[in-house]
Amino acid sequence: MLSVLSYGRLVARAVLGGLSQTDGRDYSLISASYGFGKDFRKGILKKGMCYGDDACFIARHRSADVLGVADGVGGWRDYGVDPSQFSATLMRTCERLVKEGRFTPSNPVGILTSGYYELLQNKVPLLGSSTACIVVLDRRSHRLHTCNLGDSGFLVVRRGEVVHRSDEQQHYFNTPFQLSIAPPGAEGVVLSDSPEAADSSSFDVQLGDIILTATDGLFDNMPDYMILQELKKLKTTNYDSILQTAQSIAKQAHDLAYDPNYMSPFAQFACDNGLNVRGGKPDDITVLLSIVAEYTD
Repeated sequence: MLSVLSYGRLVARAVLGGLSQTDGRDYSLISASYGFGKDFRKGILKKGMCYGDDACFIARHRSADVLGVADGVGGWRDYGVDPSQFSATLMRTCERLVKEGRFTPSNPVGILTSGYYELLQNKVPLLGSSTACIVVLDRRSHRLHTCNLGDSGFLVVRRGEVVHRSDEQQHYFNTPFQLSIAPPGAEGVVLSDSPEAADSSSFDVQLGDIILTATDGLFDNMPDYMILQELKKLKTTNYDSILQTAQSIAKQAHDLAYDPNYMSPFAQFACDNGLNVRGGKPDDITVLLSIVAEYTD
């Protein structure tokens, strides 16, 4: 038989639980970006939110906040093609679709698909390949909808622990899934995946959750525990604080990328695949850091 006190506690918990599930407030993301191109020894943002061959965007619409990162495949440079053009154009196109309201928050794959097919139909010739990750916060439902194609990705951190993360997609070692546009006649030769092949997920988020979206230049050089150590420094939802933390994470990854004695996650993965590799992995690094906050106009 329950005591009056115990019954009261149960009722209080039920009421509080009901309130949390029916929170009528809209949520939003406070986001900042920082990164490095691997050809530079300091952070340089190229035109259009690009770091080296990486590209990204942060966009808002009435119903949602949307983030995107893409990593242009560097091998195209051997054929006289600038790899950054494909990733940058893809992200700019996705950003425009969001700002025009031509998307459904629960379907980030739709954003990626529409953006990619616009590139295919572009009258201006464009060649290249890119991985891509898109994250959408539905402000009213408090749900995060994601899609990831390749080895860029995201982490969701709550109270110091990773509670959600993207799954990496690789055909084989160091060959991620990717969107591509090949020269005429070479369509069957160039590796190309469908945007519908992207891994998708949807889940609830809470106020104060931290969302880190990044290209593989981060994840190949920093394991989760190092990232979490840096995120502990983030104490407020102030934009300057978020930017400073994003900068700190990107800088540490960049420094480790050029450390020949460091056993990076990439080097460990290479060893697991029978290769004798040690050190960091010099690469472009893009970090988008966001905090879930109450929406304000």
